Amino acid sequence: MLTRRCGVLGDPIAHSLSPALHRAAYAELGLDWTYDAHRVGSGDLGEFLSGLGGEWRGLSLTMPLKREALPLVDRLTDRARLAGAVNTLVLEDDGTRVGDNTDLPGAVAAIRERTSTPLATATILGGGATATSVGLALADLGVRTIVVAVREEARAAETLAALRAHPAAPEVVVSTLGAGPAGSDVVVSTVPASAQTPELVATCADVPVVFDVLYDPWPTPLVAAAADRTVVGGLDLLVHQAVLQVELFTGRTVAVDVLREAGERALAARSAG
Repeated sequence: MLTRRCGVLGDPIAHSLSPALHRAAYAELGLDWTYDAHRVGSGDLGEFLSGLGGEWRGLSLTMPLKREALPLVDRLTDRARLAGAVNTLVLEDDGTRVGDNTDLPGAVAAIRERTSTPLATATILGGGATATSVGLALADLGVRTIVVAVREEARAAETLAALRAHPAAPEVVVSTLGAGPAGSDVVVSTVPASAQTPELVATCADVPVVFDVLYDPWPTPLVAAAADRTVVGGLDLLVHQAVLQVELFTGRTVAVDVLREAGERALAARSAG
């Protein structure tokens, strides 16, 4: 029987926890599948895809490839089209490439795992592909006003357009990074830990729900200051979206805790090393 191959692509990629998560899932399911990290930089995705054989089943895509994949697939799911980004590429047996986005439903699941409180207003720090997916997830959850805080509005144009195109038609407002999420029910950080200055962190002090998409380093300055507030972490997002990827690749379901425990072990080993 043909051993199926899957993997995660991006640049940089050495830090990715995806191999640990997917390998744990395949082991739990009793599948003799492989999953490895491959460094693929901007502009190189097409060449990588053209060299794949029939044993390949699925790919996880991270930066800078999520938007680069759009014209390289044969079919886009509705959520990938809405997000304008592909983080999951399913390679069907007939050669069809299906582009999907599990970040969006993964973010919904991650938020709902940590809080059931209704959310009406949100501030997102940063305006890249991950900001788009989490912003769309917030709109799915009923958030009516989304403030996108960025250094340069032009660099967030695709994100702003995607959020405004959501069927729920949330109000989307642009703000400057550092202006502060006054009155927001949730703040989502998609910026590096190094950009979380004391001044920026202070502006988020009164926000009841903090969602930081990072998982390493952890805790980030924003999370460290959250005290007893509700925190949603990057590992939460990663494991929930990975469970959905496993389902798309294998057709089978695995418990989210299997992946979370694998991720925690990998992060602990990384820290110890």
